[in-house]
Amino acid sequence: MATNSYQRGSALLTVLWLTAALSAIGVAVAHNVRGETERAGTNVEDVKAVFLARGAIDRALMYRQWGGDYYKPFTSGYDFTFPAGQVHVDMIPEAARLSLNTASPEEILRLLITLGEPEDHATEIAAAIVDWRSAATVERPGLFEGYYLSRVPSFTARHASFKENEEMLLVRGITPDLYYGTSLDGSRAGLRDCISAASNGGILDINFARPETMVAIGLTRQDADAIVTRRNLRPFSDYRELAPLQQTLGRAGSRLGFGGNGMVTFRATARVRQADGKLSDLRRSVSALAKYFEPGNKLGKAPGFEIVRWFDRG
Repeated sequence: MATNSYQRGSALLTVLWLTAALSAIGVAVAHNVRGETERAGTNVEDVKAVFLARGAIDRALMYRQWGGDYYKPFTSGYDFTFPAGQVHVDMIPEAARLSLNTASPEEILRLLITLGEPEDHATEIAAAIVDWRSAATVERPGLFEGYYLSRVPSFTARHASFKENEEMLLVRGITPDLYYGTSLDGSRAGLRDCISAASNGGILDINFARPETMVAIGLTRQDADAIVTRRNLRPFSDYRELAPLQQTLGRAGSRLGFGGNGMVTFRATARVRQADGKLSDLRRSVSALAKYFEPGNKLGKAPGFEIVRWFDRG
């Protein structure tokens, strides 16, 4: 009897151990399945948001070309509501940004400090930007080649003009936070909002330039904020009202004007509508750089636009 009781006890203990093990395996499998399901759902939302943003840019491109009731002068963006979600599209003329390839080291330094970089760090970054776009010679080798070669993977500076804004992310000292700023709501500017490889570096568009960009060319923050307040009430549209302001602001004021509308960046940020009708917390941005051709343009192009660059992760 004692042997039978011992055997029954051993069998019961074995069953309990097996049950506990199977339960643990079941919990782990359920956890993994739930995690994979959530990841798959997020991936689906991500893809939907990208295509939603792309569609919004296509619509904004056409609205700007059609004009009339679709586009009014000085329009800076659109808010589109689709059955699948909502999209905000910013339209940023390249004339509203400094030229990444021709801005002076002093302008770049002032911009970095205005964006919140400590002066010593800003000085190093400004030097690295100028070094990246400057030719290297035997007499004047690159200043930061050792740093770039120590990266994984290693690379060397271009030592030529920037071709795309995203190249700035390779420059020593420039972090994604500094480059993008608060990209989803635009509350804190990043470098890409203020300086661009596609800008020709001429007149800075007074109706679209960010205050940080105006400070970079020599205005005080107070004057830059006053211009923003004024244009929010009524955009500048006449050179006769611009001339007195230019004289008051001195040399920096002479850089302000009405920029060309030929090159425009469209940046769309989309949120997908979920099954319950609420908007997803996930946001995705897409951007495009477009060149518009007016009737009778010097290049003989048909009126319309061309996409110069497209970024599905804008």
